Amino acid sequence: MKQIGIIGFGKMGLNLAKNIKKNNYDVIGYDLNKTIYKELDNYNIKHKNEIKELIQSLDKPRSVIMIVNSGKPTEAVFNELSSFLEKGDCIIDAGNSFYKDSVSKYNLAKEKGINFIDAGVSGGPSGALNGCCIMAGGNEEIIKNYNDFFTKICVPNGYLYTGEPGSGHFAKMVHNGIEYGMMQAIAEGYQIINNSNYNFDLSKLSTLWNNGSVIRSWLVELMVEVFKKDPNLNNYSDVMSMNGEGLWTLQEALKQGTPAPIIGLSVMLRQNSTQQNNFAAKVISALRNSFGGHEIIKK
Repeated sequence: MKQIGIIGFGKMGLNLAKNIKKNNYDVIGYDLNKTIYKELDNYNIKHKNEIKELIQSLDKPRSVIMIVNSGKPTEAVFNELSSFLEKGDCIIDAGNSFYKDSVSKYNLAKEKGINFIDAGVSGGPSGALNGCCIMAGGNEEIIKNYNDFFTKICVPNGYLYTGEPGSGHFAKMVHNGIEYGMMQAIAEGYQIINNSNYNFDLSKLSTLWNNGSVIRSWLVELMVEVFKKDPNLNNYSDVMSMNGEGLWTLQEALKQGTPAPIIGLSVMLRQNSTQQNNFAAKVISALRNSFGGHEIIKK
């Protein structure tokens, strides 16, 4: 496979397309927002005005990545793709879809002889551009055909075949639940520091913590730059948004009867952030924007 279609050029899709292109694949894309096509031209990424045109331009068997918002947008794109693709073609859902929805899509696609891979993608926009972390679920024999592709666009040891259909998005869902808890702990630590009588330089403290300490991490590294630009987070509100995967993880834990108090509390605190005024919430808002480009509410 040396050619691939991409549907969706948001903050993740655009960088993923650039990553795939620089790994010497022929990329052809589609997006509802045609203004993004000017940037695609700068990278010699081909594009079409309709999904049907995109499908017609791809060599058989076709491979199409859809990386759009979960829910209705993903459903709409999947249904349209399914109406145009043929037996032996493959859909790769690289968005943050609910794993049970991915299992349903796998079965619907299978009825038409179309292959379906659920690919949980982590690393944010920078990872999409420079090397992803991908968890891929689906038929193992089909995914073997994409092992080289996934390996090339990921960081070393950043690709794993996770197993049965839905397992890729399940793994990504739980990953995001863990992420919620980690960010909450980091944020609460900075809250305690901020409320103390000591006058810490939080950027320097973050740099220290990220060099040899037990809590060193990419999340702490991101806070170095955040605090350099805005030491007191004055430009951030304390409303913490969430994309739903932390809530899905909690719901799955409750269904299993698996205790997950940290993830559960972090979800509830995000829900409660519209009623609170605290520094920890500002840290999480800043972190989400830094690693994922997620929208934040600024003062």
